[in-house]
Amino acid sequence: MPEGGSSIFTDADGYQATMQDILDMLVLQPHGFHARLTWADLPNLQVLRAREASARVGLMTLPPDQIFVTFPTRRGSALLYDGDALEFGDIMLHSRGERLHQRTTAACEWASVAITPAALLAFGRTLTGKSLVAPAVGQLMRPRRADSQRLERLHARVCRLVERNLERISHREVVRALEHDLINTLISCLADGKIVRNGQRSEQRPDPLLAFQAMLAKKPQTVLRTREICNSLGISESAFNAKCSLVLGLSPGRYQRLRRLKLVRAELLRSKSASEATVQETVFRYGFTSFHRFVTEYWRVYGEMPPMRPLDPAAV
Repeated sequence: MPEGGSSIFTDADGYQATMQDILDMLVLQPHGFHARLTWADLPNLQVLRAREASARVGLMTLPPDQIFVTFPTRRGSALLYDGDALEFGDIMLHSRGERLHQRTTAACEWASVAITPAALLAFGRTLTGKSLVAPAVGQLMRPRRADSQRLERLHARVCRLVERNLERISHREVVRALEHDLINTLISCLADGKIVRNGQRSEQRPDPLLAFQAMLAKKPQTVLRTREICNSLGISESAFNAKCSLVLGLSPGRYQRLRRLKLVRAELLRSKSASEATVQETVFRYGFTSFHRFVTEYWRVYGEMPPMRPLDPAAV
């Protein structure tokens, strides 16, 4: 039976918890973040629609058992993949199991449609006579204007149905008609769209930022110097800094610092109410050398003090 749901988030932590399987997200100003996420599982498609209020960057990791198409859903939404901007009306056809950076520069609305490889192949052959498969690397595509407008309109209709009248998503005829139209339009976009850009990655030269992310994941509490990163990756500092600016929208140092702030926050929230001494130990363990500067930066980013119990005077 088709299912769906819609949630409103008033903080980045809750949104991240929902999206963590596919998007490891870093919000630049989390204290001003809010979002809405709407999804529906149809017999042959999975649709998702996101509306986010703040700029952020995220490492997207897509499951290999489905083929994803993503696109901005509002004119002026700045949605970038590895530094390439999708214009309103463009779509991104992802490779299976693709890992890439998705970034926004302001409030953004975007959507995804997921279909199994077998279903895409079958519908492509039936509707167009073409064998549609996932590309080896992601492709930025520009469908015919009528097709892209219809894709956005049908996707919005499914999500409005979930948000306003969830019971109707269980009506077989309603779902069948909506999914039929959505599949036809999706196939037209992929079969007749123009490829604007092919990904340039190769197994011989892996993406340096994915390698950078692997280094951070391996040593989450370590401050990595740009020189040692570049020596490890075999890339010049100027090229690496330019790549970080384009793809992440941040310098390597600033990205790491915000990431470690996020990790400290997550650890402190898990402990619920740590003592000031415990907080200081955690802060220093993650490479912050000044507790006072950490608190100042934490306040500037999150708009609140770090979660901790005041020091007990009797214990001093």
